[in-house]
Order: sequence, then C-alpha cells, then structure tokens
Amino acid sequence: MNRLLSRANKRISFGNAATLLIVVTLLGQLLGFFRNRLVSTNFTVVNPGSTDAFFAAFQIPDFFFLTIAAGALGVAFMPVLADHLERGDKEGVWELTSGLLNLLTMVMFVVAIVIFIFAGPLLHHVVAPKLTPEQLHDATMIMRIIALNPLLFTLSGILTSVQQTFGRFFFFAIAPLFYNLSIIASVYFFKHSLGIVGLGVGALIGAVLQLLVAMLGLWGLEFKYKRNINMRSKDFRMILRQLPARSIDQGIDSINSIVETNRAKLLGDGPVSYYNYATTLQNVPIMLFGTAIATAAFPRLADRLAQKRPDLFHAEFFKILRVMIWIAMPVGVLAYFARGYLARLLYGDVSRDVALIFGYLSLAIVCRIIYTMLSRYFYAQKDTKTPLFVSLFTIAMNIILVFQLARPSAYGMTGLALAQSTAAFIEVLLLATIMLWRDPALFNKAFWAACGRIISVTGFSTVTAFVMVSFLPLERADHGFAILGFKLGVICGATMLMHISMSALFGLEEAKVVLKKAYTLILRPIRIE
Repeated sequence: MNRLLSRANKRISFGNAATLLIVVTLLGQLLGFFRNRLVSTNFTVVNPGSTDAFFAAFQIPDFFFLTIAAGALGVAFMPVLADHLERGDKEGVWELTSGLLNLLTMVMFVVAIVIFIFAGPLLHHVVAPKLTPEQLHDATMIMRIIALNPLLFTLSGILTSVQQTFGRFFFFAIAPLFYNLSIIASVYFFKHSLGIVGLGVGALIGAVLQLLVAMLGLWGLEFKYKRNINMRSKDFRMILRQLPARSIDQGIDSINSIVETNRAKLLGDGPVSYYNYATTLQNVPIMLFGTAIATAAFPRLADRLAQKRPDLFHAEFFKILRVMIWIAMPVGVLAYFARGYLARLLYGDVSRDVALIFGYLSLAIVCRIIYTMLSRYFYAQKDTKTPLFVSLFTIAMNIILVFQLARPSAYGMTGLALAQSTAAFIEVLLLATIMLWRDPALFNKAFWAACGRIISVTGFSTVTAFVMVSFLPLERADHGFAILGFKLGVICGATMLMHISMSALFGLEEAKVVLKKAYTLILRPIRIE
C-alpha cells in the first residue's frame, strides 16, 4: 500500500503530462465529434430548430459557471497552492481547498435555484428570443435539468486543480470523457421517449460521473476536508482577490457566446447549431495543442516562480511558446484547406454550412493556441488583471463586429466566425505587445529568428496543402469514412511531412525533436537476447 501511495504522489514530467493530456484530449474530442454527429443525424437533420434549443439551453449555466467559479479553478488558485507545497505546508493546501469548496458550493447552489426558476425568461428575453413555443419549452426543460451542472463542474474543477498542483493529471484528463459518454448514451436511451430533452438528462448524469471520477483522483494525496471557511487566511483572501478579474474575463467571454447565439438565431433555424458544430471543430486543435500543453506547463511555471527562479521560468516559457507556434501554423493551414473534408466526415448532411463557418475560424485557431500560453505567462505571476483588460477590449470589439458582420445583408452566419478571428488576432497582438513593453529584452533575437523561420516554413506547408487539395478535390459523391478519411489523411500527412522536413532544413529545434522521436520509434534496432 505504501508503495502504491508513493507512486500516486509522484510528479510526472512536463513531457509525460503533455503527452497524457494530448492523448486523452484527442479521445475526448473524438467522443465529442461522435456525440455531435449523433445529435446532428438524429435531431438537426430532422428538425434544425430542435438542436438550436439544445445549444441555447447551455448558455446561461455555462455563463454562471465561467463567471463565478472557473476563475478559481486554476490560474487564481494553483499558484497559491504551489507556494504552500514549496514550503511543505500540506495542511495549508487542504485548508485553502476546503474553504474554496465550501464557499463556492453555497454560491453555486444559489445559482442553481436561480437558473431553475428563471430558465424560461432568460431564454426568451436574453439568449434566443426567436425560439418557437415548442423550442422554448424544450430549451427551458433542458436548462432546468442541468441547473446543478455549474455546481458539479465547480467541485470537479477545484479537486482536479489540486491534483494538477501535485503533478497528477490523469483523473483531470479522463473525467470529462464520462460527460461526453453520458450524453452519447442519452441519445440511444431517450431519443424516442424524451426527444431532445433527453440530452439534458444525459448532461446531468455526465456531470455527476465527472465529479465522481475527480474525487477518485484524491486517492493517495491524504486529502483532509475541513468544514470551515477561514476568511482570516491571507492566502485565501488573495485567491478571492484574484478571482474577480479571472471570473469577469471568463464571464465576458461567455456573454460573447450568448450574443453570438442570439444573433445566429435571428438568422433563422439552423445557424445556432451550425455555428456550434463549427466552434466544436475549432476547439479540437486549441484543446490538443493549446490548452493541453499550457495546462501541463502551468504548474511547472508556477513552481519556478515559487522557487524564486525567474530565469528558469523565462527559459521554459519561451521554449514551450516556440513549440506551440510551430504547431499552430500548419494546423491553421490544414484547418482552412481541409475544412470541407472534415465537416463532411464529421457532420454529414449539414457539412456545407459548417465548413463555410469553419474556414473563417482558421485564423482564430492559430491565435487561440498561442493565447493559451501567453495568458499563462501573466497567470503564473498572479496577474489576472492584464489578460482581463485585454479580453474586455477584444470581446467588446468582437461583439461590435458580430452586430456589423452577422447581418443577413452582410456575411450572415460566417460573419460570426470572421468577427471571432479578428478579435483573436488582436488579443494575441495586444498581450505580446504588453509583455514586450514590460520587458524589452524578453523576446530575444533567437526567438524572433525562430519565428521568422517558422513563418517561412509555413509558406511551404501552405503550398503543399493547396497542391494536395487540387490533386484530391472534394467531390459531390464523396461520402463515408473510407474515401473522406483517405483524402483527408493524404492531405494532412503530406502537409505535415513538408512542415517537419522544411523545419529540419531550416534548423528548427522542434523538428529535430520530432525526427529523433520518430527514429527512436521506427528505426532503432531491437536487440534480442
């Protein structure tokens, strides 16, 4: 038993943590696609308005969770825990964790009551005023069913944030899988009895399962729950001071999603679902290569500052940022050129509209991947205000652009994506400018030279993707996994091979690491004794 506990408490390396998160995130995104494909084929194709109601129902619960709790579940919480762990103060960790659990449980329970009581008016007057009476009824039912989800997600988030601080990522990574699996199961169990409302039941069950898995992750950490909320604790008050800035940042982003849903619904039945499908597709590379890597890196960056080693903090930050830029560029290229193949493979009959929107989100994908790391630079230094002010500006810009571009007389539903890409680019540009202004020597010549080479290499990747799409065009008769998977695989494979090869030719370290790993896996001789 002691040996098992010792292994449970052992930190894993950044590389192993990143690999774990990327693999499990990929599995989660595949489940998400399968879930959306089931929703699309069983509901959207038959009645687009029914899934408009489903997606609209999640906007308000998500808003409350992101606004009140999400800011505490990492960037405002983990750096403080890291300071306590560095001092060997486990009791302090458990006291802070218990206090946050107790406080947010009370707050989110009140939120659940508010959501349950005012679900109908919030949907009708705020989220989607053009829902038909039947759609409004279904959306209201779903919102009331998932009223407890913000509370359940909050508890899960706090518990997994503690585990990340200890260097444990497995349960944090796998917990969301059970949420998607539950919704998938609900399609089969409730399609004929509850219809679209059954998806809400699946979401509630999934949130409960996610919390139970998160609780399993405490095994071996010797967690000691305390019933009190120590408001006299200096560190607890620090978390509460950090929380508003991060919470407002997340909340404003959620308000932006509500505005996008509102404007999409004004365009008729379908655009709400099509836009949600496209943003789900957009989130895959962001989660895989942005959030997963940044999440794995964040505890280590916080540790470096807790150890009073800003030199190591800067060195590791820029090494990881370079990797993310190197990955983001070809991903953005493929997102644009392979959009039609991806959308048809995943969403079938509604693929044309999804692909149209997704194409305009290509720039947003690149920028969001880079943003996940830039924001961690500030969060690790317990600065949640700078990203907040930048987000307030860019989200306000995005909302203005949505009203201008998403009109039927302008770009329609593609205007939503065009606005998001523009705002994402401005957000990254502003954060990088602030970093450079604070410390002019922060971005050294080697970093800028590497970025220049990455951009040059991306030019070759772009040409390769264009040639491959021209050689293997998407035909009207192309359907099914075999033909679409083959074409998509060849296009992506050729583009990435060109990107890696040219990167190696240009002397980029990232390509050398990839080629070394490939050699180890494929060409290293196996000794038989």
